[in-house]
Amino acid sequence: MENTAQWTTALWLDFDPLDNMNRELMARLAQAQAASDAELPQAWADLVAHVAMHFGQEDTWMRETGHGRADAHALEHRVVLNLLREGVGQIRQGELEPVRQMARELGSWFARHTHAFDAGLALHLRRHSLS
Repeated sequence: MENTAQWTTALWLDFDPLDNMNRELMARLAQAQAASDAELPQAWADLVAHVAMHFGQEDTWMRETGHGRADAHALEHRVVLNLLREGVGQIRQGELEPVRQMARELGSWFARHTHAFDAGLALHLRRHSLS
């Protein structure tokens, strides 16, 4: 399978805690995209666990600092995380292709999400000195 997930400077937000989590998300996504059928269950589980932690941390920062776009941002987190968790069940049933499709699409979604939501969150957090 072609590996499309890659960290680029276009995803850099100048807020190290968030940038580090984003780099890790892209690395785990790349592992899932490159995984063999035998490796996919563990690679996907690792990705989902990281995404849950990652989104949970962002949601906590938004709550604790009163971020103005928190509701829309957190809603997007919940929707995507629920879809990724559905992928765990699909893998258990032997349905790998829908999960591989999600893995292909997640990189593009993540780039859009980073620009639409995370960039504003990073600016907000820098202003609140949470670095």
